[in-house]
Amino acid sequence: GAAMLLWLWLWLCVCCWPARGLRIHEYLYFQVLSPGDIRYIFTATPAKDFGGVFNTRYDQIHLVPADPPEACGELNNGVFIQDQIALVERGGCSFLSKTRVIQEHGGRAVIIADNAYDNDSFYIEMIQDSSRRTADIPALFLLGRDGYMIRRSLEQHGLPWAVISIPVNVTSIPTYEMMQPPWTFW
Repeated sequence: GAAMLLWLWLWLCVCCWPARGLRIHEYLYFQVLSPGDIRYIFTATPAKDFGGVFNTRYDQIHLVPADPPEACGELNNGVFIQDQIALVERGGCSFLSKTRVIQEHGGRAVIIADNAYDNDSFYIEMIQDSSRRTADIPALFLLGRDGYMIRRSLEQHGLPWAVISIPVNVTSIPTYEMMQPPWTFW
């Protein structure tokens, strides 16, 4: 039923539509391994015209919520972001500025969640600002609802970070194991 349609849709996206401008890298997936109550596969979109790409698959890496969440300047928890991935909230400064702050703190990548917590379907295209600066680490956009649910779970468990795998190749996962967040509709 729905799982088969999802598989077919993914297959079509990857195999058959490059001529229409849909690229394999249109979406990137990561899985939360812990805490267990949000052990789902999440969908993110890479920045359009800045940032690096994932040359390595991280089987277990920390996803550390930035403090302050908008990451527009010095971070109070920058030491925990070193060699990990930062979860940042949209707003306050450009996507590129946030990415550079995380890069300067030694982060391997940044996931920027929409600040509209009810956003469960609309992906924002992250583009370069007018500053002519660059960033080398990958920058991903995450739906606001997903970012909120990850942060809320960490707060409820008193945890400083989640453990994730990124990127996850969803085409290799049997559809019955595709654990999507229950609040997300495909």
